[in-house]
Amino acid sequence: MSAGQSNIGRKRSSSRLSPFLRPDRDYVAGDLSDNETPIDIAQTTSQGVREDTAELASLALSDVTSIRSHSPNRQQNLSTTNTLHPYNGSSLGGHLGLDHLSRYESNDSSRPDVIREVSEPVSPGSLQSFPKSPPVSALSELIRNSPSREEGSVEGSMEGSTDTDEEEEFNSEGVMAVTVDKGIISQPTERTGLLLRQFMTGPGRSRTYDSIPDLESQKFSGMGVTSRIRDVVTHTRFHSGLVIRRISNPKSWNRQAIWHYGFCRPIGYVPPVVLGLLLNILDALSYGMILFPLGEPIFANLGPDGISMFYVSCIVSQLVYSLGGSVFRGGIGSEMIEVVPFFHKMAFTILARVGQDNPKSVLATTIISYSLSSVLTGAVFFLMGKCKLGSLIGFFPRHILIGCIGGVGWFLVATGLEVSARLDGSLEYNMTTFQKLIQGDTIFLWTTPLALALTLLAAKHWIKYPLVDAAYFLSIIAIFYFFVAAIPKLKLPDLRGKGWVFEAPDASVPFYHFYSLYDFKAVDWEAVLATVPAMLSLTFFGILHVPINIPALGLTTGEDNVDVHRELRAHGISNALSGFCGSVQNYLVYTNTVLFMRSGGDSRFAGVMLAVATFGVLVAGPVIIGFIPIMVVGALIFFLGFDLMREALVDTWGRVHRLEYLTIIIIVVTMGAWDFVIGILVGILLACVSFVLQTSRVSAIRGSLPGGIANSTVRRHPIQHRFLQQAGRQIHVMKLAGYLFFGTIVGVEKEIRNLLLESFQTQRVRFLVLDLYNVDGVDFSAAEAFTRINRVLNAKDVKMIVCSFSMGGEMGRSLCNVGLFDSEDAVQYFESLNSALEYCENYLLKAFYEHQRNALMQSDRSANFLDIPTRGRAAFPEDFEFNSPRRHHLLQVATTTLSEQDPAPLRKWQDYKQPLQLILQTFSDVSDKPEEFWYRAVPFFIRREFSAGAILYDRDDRPNGFYLLELGMLKAEYKLQQGKFTELIVSGTTCGELPFFSGTNRTSTTAAETDCVTWVLDEDNWEGLQETQTEVAQELLKISLKLTSERMDAITKYMLLTSG
Repeated sequence: MSAGQSNIGRKRSSSRLSPFLRPDRDYVAGDLSDNETPIDIAQTTSQGVREDTAELASLALSDVTSIRSHSPNRQQNLSTTNTLHPYNGSSLGGHLGLDHLSRYESNDSSRPDVIREVSEPVSPGSLQSFPKSPPVSALSELIRNSPSREEGSVEGSMEGSTDTDEEEEFNSEGVMAVTVDKGIISQPTERTGLLLRQFMTGPGRSRTYDSIPDLESQKFSGMGVTSRIRDVVTHTRFHSGLVIRRISNPKSWNRQAIWHYGFCRPIGYVPPVVLGLLLNILDALSYGMILFPLGEPIFANLGPDGISMFYVSCIVSQLVYSLGGSVFRGGIGSEMIEVVPFFHKMAFTILARVGQDNPKSVLATTIISYSLSSVLTGAVFFLMGKCKLGSLIGFFPRHILIGCIGGVGWFLVATGLEVSARLDGSLEYNMTTFQKLIQGDTIFLWTTPLALALTLLAAKHWIKYPLVDAAYFLSIIAIFYFFVAAIPKLKLPDLRGKGWVFEAPDASVPFYHFYSLYDFKAVDWEAVLATVPAMLSLTFFGILHVPINIPALGLTTGEDNVDVHRELRAHGISNALSGFCGSVQNYLVYTNTVLFMRSGGDSRFAGVMLAVATFGVLVAGPVIIGFIPIMVVGALIFFLGFDLMREALVDTWGRVHRLEYLTIIIIVVTMGAWDFVIGILVGILLACVSFVLQTSRVSAIRGSLPGGIANSTVRRHPIQHRFLQQAGRQIHVMKLAGYLFFGTIVGVEKEIRNLLLESFQTQRVRFLVLDLYNVDGVDFSAAEAFTRINRVLNAKDVKMIVCSFSMGGEMGRSLCNVGLFDSEDAVQYFESLNSALEYCENYLLKAFYEHQRNALMQSDRSANFLDIPTRGRAAFPEDFEFNSPRRHHLLQVATTTLSEQDPAPLRKWQDYKQPLQLILQTFSDVSDKPEEFWYRAVPFFIRREFSAGAILYDRDDRPNGFYLLELGMLKAEYKLQQGKFTELIVSGTTCGELPFFSGTNRTSTTAAETDCVTWVLDEDNWEGLQETQTEVAQELLKISLKLTSERMDAITKYMLLTSG
């Protein structure tokens, strides 16, 4: 290129220098016009930074005369009182050019010769014209659509086939080989399709819960409600007809199958059914009997009714789970013990509102409230399963649930005292109750079951047999009646009177007596409404168990097809039916189910047998209550209470955080000594406080790095690189992470204030870059804190920059809503950390060239009077020197950088023609060879020009040349599996050296960001250079290795910077 062309290029580029030459291009964030949205900030600022980067690169190659010719506006000098503003680029307005390893896609529109095709949106009508169908792979579709010659023969053969095997159904469209008792009807050939077009085991049969979906499609689209109903009706009609035909045709009976399924299998299920029945009886005696607060005179005789209601709930849940509601074939349903305290809370609330003088209304209102709470629980369960909201339970703090369990344990211990000591009313923590408990006729009533419960707890540390609980309590009953039979003085009526055996209920009272308590005319509906908070708390506590217990049960039993949402729907149906049957809540009991299935009850038929056996115990009536020792029931209640309290207070010691453990203790004490509903509310409040305290202790600052370490990936001229190594210390990067809220933003603000105090002593910070790449969101308090931080920084003349988030996203809108970008001292915004660092470096480089220009002008004025060598010293404007520590630091770094550079060769190189001038300037820091050495390489470089948007080479291309960039700017884009990475290549640097000299494929796609002038060493010239100028070729190889090492070091630093 001729000198004239070079000067033209320089004049064209220098005319766009900003902000010193074009202050009117500066963008003030607070002056948004009607047509400019906050999202445009990234577009305008980024393009301005790109243009400044190109201009600064050209200054590194400019001669002294060119530097002197620049006359920046004095209003845009480095005065500390001036405010830095974002850029407002105009030439490439839509280009972002950001996102170095970013999660946001850059909108590259810098190539005007590329026209992107935009597909026309689909109209709503066309969307409705296509039916929804599950995706099918190409392999499945190819096999299903394969032609078949046997379709007709199969259909004809099927029409004439006999009814030998009525269970075997064939699809008329199928092409499989069909075999019956008489032989093969259709023989497949090589043209037969491998898959049926429609495969169904019977008319109308659809995929069931346990069915295997198409492994090729990998997705099964559920049917609508109408289709499901039609499918169920068809399925039922098909199998009903099959059963009727079997029954009406004795010749088709299989005696061996009848013997196996009708006698042997039921007999084999007897042991697990007996075990399950025993567990139900023990549960009925422990917390079914205390369903009502027996200490109150109105509810004193409702122990048998509570047991009957318990059995009804067990039977309903057992039938729902065993008849297909649950995937666990041996699942056992029972009442949830944790709901008993809430029932007592409801009963006491009703009793306080209705009064002791209206027992009929109290009983009717109480029992209807129990049933309505079960219906409400069922509705919530079903809706959660239908809407697939089971995963929401995972967001509830586990330690709150543990605290509630501990509170239930406290309640059971208190209830055990009430039942065992035969206290009148509920347990009160006063001296009167204490005196009652230590009386001679009372102390042994409650200490005996307490000792039995503690003995069982101690024994279970060494005995791990699953049936030890049942065997232990049965042995207590056996030993009790052994002594009653052995000692003639011990009579059952006397033992009942002294409180050792339950009073025998009236023999005329049937098992369904509790239904007589339902009297809708006597119900006090205002009192029912007063129990709604307790109902909601009961429901809330109930729904916490199922999403936790079901996955654990599936893991224990080895069931792989567990669907929490299906189990929620089953629980919803079970609880709703139980409420409509006049009973209470139930759920799938983890412990009982495991024992039942491990003892051989892993069958739905066994579950139905258990429901029938439980119904038999229910019908037998409450007569058995009069023969049960109170110590057995008391020991059961004590044992359950201590076990729950051990789980809450002992098992969690040392396993949870101290704040969480304190929360558990407070919940247990609040529930036990005050109120269950209040206990849950206190637990939730404490969970919020604990979360804030624990989260606030984790710093939101992931890393804090000075600019000497955090650099952009722009390939800059060596002299610029040296200057930025020292001057970059005025840039400070602070990487934030997590969700910023009022608890974590305080630590960030405190760290920034400490940084400001330190900066004026050591660091001299001018730019604070807040990288929000790893920030998930900000609340209003954190967003307001950013504005407060900006005011503090502006007071110290420190520019705040935020980057690495989308302005159109939720976080960007939150920051815009608090006016972070609207004030006069607006915060600068960039979409990536690399662009933010590039902007800061450009600002420092402008100060460097401003100082260089002033120094040269002062040197020229001094030379007119006395020619004094200026090497090693520079002249400074008076307004620059000692104006601030940061400016003084910049002047020191600029002076040092210029003093290290010998100006004589630079002036001499300006007289050389290209590409020799470019070669000498580019290789000055990596090679010590003289001009005569590099002059031999000049004939081998070819001048090439590229317009903006032109692609030099694509990724994986064969290397076609080694580039020296004389004018303009290139952009290299690396697309890796880990993400996308881009770097800018400015004038005075190299491009494509490693793949070219190593003979490997290109690793990036490189395009011209602006109009570029390059000098290329292609393959042919490289071979000629190796043959004729061996020394030059060897020096180029050394230089390429040095340049590659520098680039790898810079990229590695940036990778580590962005990954933290």
